[in-house]
Amino acid sequence: MNTGSLILVSAPSGAGKTSLVRSILQNDTQVVVCVSHTTRTMRDDERDGENYFFVDDEKFDQMIKAGEFLEHANVFGRRYGSSRQEVDSRRAAGQDVILEIDWQGAAQIRAQFPQSCYIFIVPPSLEALTDRLRKRAQDNDAIIARRMEEARAVMQRVTDADFLVVNDDFTTALDEMRAIIQAWSLRVETQEAK
Repeated sequence: MNTGSLILVSAPSGAGKTSLVRSILQNDTQVVVCVSHTTRTMRDDERDGENYFFVDDEKFDQMIKAGEFLEHANVFGRRYGSSRQEVDSRRAAGQDVILEIDWQGAAQIRAQFPQSCYIFIVPPSLEALTDRLRKRAQDNDAIIARRMEEARAVMQRVTDADFLVVNDDFTTALDEMRAIIQAWSLRVETQEAK
């Protein structure tokens, strides 16, 4: 059976993870993203089932008890989880599945799937990250300060990853991510499975 790869993508908030993943998906039909479940409130520009599956705490707890999550974590006081069924069915269909997750979720996945590809994205500097968060205009100064504090801690986890992409120039970072995904699909282990 041709099982697709599992590609983990982590980054501190504002490093460009979602924009890079979206661009990857536009040009590669072999790669899909697993839409996570979350207990956080939906933003004005988001759609349920497209950006996230928005659920309440009670539903999230039920899903944990039922073993529906491949991984789940608490990030900034909100919970996020990746659907085991979605990941398994997409991989069984031969698709490479990207999970946009934080380092906690990545650690859980790596414990179950040590052969997964783990890409960590960082900004060129903490100052650049602060500027990006401000320009994004989604958070007030207190939340940005909290995100920056968390970013410092998250970036300590970079050595857990297989690959590091510095998102200084978006086009270069995108080319690097595409090269990583392509190279990962050409590993002997992957090719033999095909």
